[in-house]
Order: sequence, then C-alpha cells, then structure tokens
Amino acid sequence: MIQGPVLVIPYHKQLTQTATEQIGYMYILPQDLHIKAALNTQIYKKGLVEVNVYNSKVLLKGNFNQPDLTKLGIIPAQVIYNKARLIFGISDLKGLKNSPLINVEGQSYSSEPVTDRDVIFPNALQVNFVWPQGKQQILFNYNLDLKGSNDLNFLHTGKTTDVEITGNWNSPIYIGRNLPDARFVNSGGFKAKWHLLYYNRPFPQQWVNDNTILNEKTTKLNALSGVRLQVPVNEYRKITRTAKYSTLIVLLTFVSLFLTELIRKQRIHLFNYTLIGAAMIVYYTLLLSFAEKIGYNYAYLISSVSTIALISLFTASLLNNSKAAALFAMILSLFYGFIFIIIQLEDYALLVGSIALFVIVAALMYFSRRINWDNH
Repeated sequence: MIQGPVLVIPYHKQLTQTATEQIGYMYILPQDLHIKAALNTQIYKKGLVEVNVYNSKVLLKGNFNQPDLTKLGIIPAQVIYNKARLIFGISDLKGLKNSPLINVEGQSYSSEPVTDRDVIFPNALQVNFVWPQGKQQILFNYNLDLKGSNDLNFLHTGKTTDVEITGNWNSPIYIGRNLPDARFVNSGGFKAKWHLLYYNRPFPQQWVNDNTILNEKTTKLNALSGVRLQVPVNEYRKITRTAKYSTLIVLLTFVSLFLTELIRKQRIHLFNYTLIGAAMIVYYTLLLSFAEKIGYNYAYLISSVSTIALISLFTASLLNNSKAAALFAMILSLFYGFIFIIIQLEDYALLVGSIALFVIVAALMYFSRRINWDNH
C-alpha cells in the first residue's frame, strides 16, 4: 500500500494556563496528487501453490498549497517553516528496491526512516526541507521501485488524486471503495485510471496535533483503492474445485451402474458398489499426488484413464459383458470430461455446468422409461 505523501510543519504552540510554549504540528495533504504505476508480473510457483509477484515503477508527483493558518488558529509567526517534513509510507518496506530520492522545488533529498513518535504512517520515510519564505505552493515528485505480490493499493490523500496503473496481467480485480473511472483489459494486460475528489475522503485537507487520523484501519479502508492480480484458475484451485464435484460424479456413476443393472437384469452386490465407490474416492488422491509433480492436466488424464479402466474392467467381470462395460466406460469418460471442461472455465462455468446437468437428467429420464419397475 502506497500512503501519502503528507506535509508536516511544526509550530510554536503556547499553553495559556502555564504561559509556556510547546511544539505542535500541522498536517497538510497534497492539493493535487498524480500516481502512475507500471507492473511487470510473473507467477511464483511452489508445488500446487501459485503466487503472483510483480516489480513496479511508481511515479508520484503533485503540489502542496500554503496551509490556511486562519482555519487552524495559528498566526504566521508561530510557524517553523525551516523544519518542514514530507512524509510518505509503504506498508512493507521490504518491497522497496531503492532508496527514494524526493525532489522538492527542484532540489533532491535522500529519504530516511521516521523514528520519532510523531510518525503518521507505520513504515514511514521522510525528508526534511525548508519551505521557501513567501512561497504559496511547492512542487514535489519522487519515484518508487517496488516489488510485491498479489495487490498494489494506494491511499487517496490528494484533494484531487489521479491514478493510472498498467500491467501485463490479463485477470485484474479492482478493489477498494472506488472503482476505476476507465479500465481496459485484453490478453496483453490491463490499464485502469482513477480520478478522485476529496468529498469522498474520510479525513480533512489539513489539521493539527493528531498523528492517528490516517493510521486508523476504518479510515484506510474507506480511502483505499487498487488492483489485485488474480490468478484465474490455478492448480490448487482446480484440485479444490474438482473435489467439490466428487459427490455429483459418484452419484451419477452409481445411478448409471444401477440403470445398467436393471436394463441388463443382472444383480450387482452392494459390496461391489462399495468397491467402485472406493476406487472413485482414491481417484482424488491420485489426482492430487500426480498434480504436485506433473501438473493438473496430465494428472487429470492419468487419474481419469486409470480409474475408468479399473471400474470398466471390474464391471465387465461382474456383468460378464464387454459391451455393457464399454458403454459404462464411455459414460464415465463423459462425466470426467464434463468436469474437466467446467474446471477450465471461469466466467461460464455455472452456465455450462447447468446445461450439462440438464442434459444428463434428460438422458436418465429417457433411459429409465425402458425399465419395468414392477418386475424389480
């Protein structure tokens, strides 16, 4: 999460009860903030687990206006302009690949960690500079070279915040309170733009002596926007989704076997049903163990062919009929092929699955009409 920047200016605060002075702090947010990020993503894989990691170049630039001292109840003589600080935060400093140089009014400053208790962000960096006397507005810009995983978010701190994020990932999800005003996705990547105004921001443009306003969890959630680089259907999710269809496959297999038994008028013992069910349960263990070594698609092929062959040969020996066993093998192949197609789909999985289930029910109704139930 990219947070800030925030301008912090100290001032002399007089305590009327004791007639002593203390140092107070003004917090000013940018008038205009422009963020431009380019993401280069790749998949980090370990076993079945896939994580989307990225490198990103982020440019932040904008301007701060002179604080409105009248609204803050501060007279100009109290302000210590030569100790101004620009502070910004990154949720995880391990993601920084460089030491950012901050350009303020044409002069570069090296950033350093914020170590005092007046920090407005956790994991904050800062630069100290002198606000030029009589200057009504200062310009700033800096670049961040980041590495991260899954998400890239930003905090809407500008009175006007414009953000543009591009990346070579074709399955982004936009997260946060504000969706992009413009977004584009194709096979080569995505591009999204936000234009945000401070009316929808849960904190003011300037305030004094409260370093917790931007650090509250609820505040961040209500001012957060960004992109999540979703892995469409990874290997682990494919295994999980396949296992969710296990009850359906076992049920359809038993129904098909039962109809075959009735049509052939040959009894199959309950124990044999149990063995067939056990073979179909072991199928998922085979699928998982092979997928960890050779990937989901090849694992699915090996496990499906092995299980179909085992059950078909077992059925052939029970019914003493190779044609019936071949028909049963074809039915099982259709079931496993149907599940494989659904697993590969993402947006149309429900539609295709619903149509296929309708066809299966219709087929079962058609074949069951040939059975004389009174003789069984």
